[in-house]
Amino acid sequence: MSEVVSDEKAALDPTSSIMKRIITVIAVTMSLYHMWVTWFGPPEAVIYRGTHLMFALALVFLLYPSHRGSSNIWWRSYDMLLLVLGLGGVLHIFITYEDFIYRIIYIDDLTPGDVTWGIITVIIVLEATRRIIGWALPLTAMVFIGYAFFFTNVTWQVLLEQLYLSTEGIFGSTLGVSAAYVMLFVIFGAFMEKSGTGRLFMDFSMSLTGKSAGGPGKVAIVSSSMFGTVSGSAVANVMVTGPITIPLMKKTGFRPAFAAAVESVASTGGQIMPPVMGAVAFVMAEFLAVPYLQITIWAIVPAALYYLSVFFAVHFEAKRYRLAGIPEDELPKLWQVMLVRGQLFIPMFIILIGLILGYSAPMCALIAALSCLPIALLRKETRKNITWATPIQALEDGARGALSVALACACAGLVIGSINITGMGIVFTQVVVDLASNHIFLALLVTALAGIILGMGMPTTPAYIVMVALLVPALIKMGIVDPAAHLFALYFAILSAITPPVALSVFAAAGIAGANMWSAGLAAVRAAAPAYIVPFMFVYEPALLFIVDEGQHWYHALWPIATAMIGVIGLAGGLFGWLLNYATMPQRILLVVGALSLIKPGGLTDLIGFGILGLVVVWQLVLRRQPPVARPT
Repeated sequence: MSEVVSDEKAALDPTSSIMKRIITVIAVTMSLYHMWVTWFGPPEAVIYRGTHLMFALALVFLLYPSHRGSSNIWWRSYDMLLLVLGLGGVLHIFITYEDFIYRIIYIDDLTPGDVTWGIITVIIVLEATRRIIGWALPLTAMVFIGYAFFFTNVTWQVLLEQLYLSTEGIFGSTLGVSAAYVMLFVIFGAFMEKSGTGRLFMDFSMSLTGKSAGGPGKVAIVSSSMFGTVSGSAVANVMVTGPITIPLMKKTGFRPAFAAAVESVASTGGQIMPPVMGAVAFVMAEFLAVPYLQITIWAIVPAALYYLSVFFAVHFEAKRYRLAGIPEDELPKLWQVMLVRGQLFIPMFIILIGLILGYSAPMCALIAALSCLPIALLRKETRKNITWATPIQALEDGARGALSVALACACAGLVIGSINITGMGIVFTQVVVDLASNHIFLALLVTALAGIILGMGMPTTPAYIVMVALLVPALIKMGIVDPAAHLFALYFAILSAITPPVALSVFAAAGIAGANMWSAGLAAVRAAAPAYIVPFMFVYEPALLFIVDEGQHWYHALWPIATAMIGVIGLAGGLFGWLLNYATMPQRILLVVGALSLIKPGGLTDLIGFGILGLVVVWQLVLRRQPPVARPT
């Protein structure tokens, strides 16, 4: 089971010094190639995407051997054979590129070389994807290919042409997004890490929130949101920030399961946190044909509601069980943090300002990446860990970090190609519409469930891509605005990382906390409960995405945003039994009802919600009850 649902696997570095140097050279060359292309302009699409895939395949078969832990020459020879075959499949297109351009697709016959290399390339992509992210996505691709081959009128030659000799399959737009966007932002993240920005995020968070009630939990929220927006991986985020934040939470009284839940939920939300939002936002920008900056604007309020709900979940839990913060004498001072490391925020501002000024996202990421180390060298404290080898290490780490997305996008291209050639997307859209009987809420429930199930077995990016092909068109056909439909699918693909039974980021955090997996998973769902409602909120009220009716201005969205935020806080209060002080069960029920009334758009429901929450506030001010017990065991 773990093989099917595993997240990105750890690379196995070879023991041979020669092989290590070869891997370093390939990885550094891959990063430099993409940086050079970003600066001077890319070649034709298939050439660029194919080169990106060749680099990725070479590194995957070198770093992810067939038999991990075995140095048997025969197994390594098998890996080298697959590497050569993978490169050969791409090179065949390059060598016959003129024929590739001028051939009439689906009409001209395939040559024996096209057939041979096409079959080989499909198999190699499936195998390489399996090695790095597990079986889920390759199995999904094989199901769709099998459906197209066995259950439709599409001939095998046309299917192979679609998957291999077009820009609708392996070399489609998803692989293009990986090459043009994701690669540069992963390189940027690697340079940020080498410059010591992770330490800045942690110290900055501790200085802001460390001494308040439940301070370590709030530190996890702030630091993980900042780190997560760059890393784009919930599990990677947990493994970087969790070893610091989880012991702090346990030390100040948080239950191990709840400490793991907070870290996993906070880390997972980084993928919807502007300005970077991990890798999937670039895919969304490609699908919606809008600038990347527009995606970040749409995502601001949903991300804020997500983290607001988690922040108050931690706050109310801490107040209910009288959990103190970190002693002030153990915390860094904000002014000292900013004086010593504050300049490391500059690369983030470079990206933000560049996007606002209209520069492309890859160019902004490139400039920001190149600025990281020079900026770190400005201060003694931030320059001491930087050596002549640091740029090489960052370039290598950047290439390695992009491998899972590159292969996931190539394999997702097989899914998209199969869906498009069979017309399955149109059929599936009609099925969803018929099942939902034109009830939007039912269609949303189906999409949410599909997003969680797909996200359990594969990374966010391919899970979102599959949903866009199958489910998002149905939502749009039922009248949901395009950005809300896409963000809804993305949101639930992300939430799968904290939703049992396969909650990968929770499992990672529970291992650090020494907590029971199921207890941590249930605590994560409870901590993030308002976040499961947020996607429904912006579908029914697009103003939360700053999408307003014609003739209105952006400030008309402020009232729905304000009521949604108050509703999220009230819902957290009802779930965790605290608002101004301890909430009795009747008060908790009223808080949930009032919160849901505020969350639902509409003047009448807002009035009811404010009335109910006001009643609870007055009730608590009069009684002033205190929590009956300290922290539960």
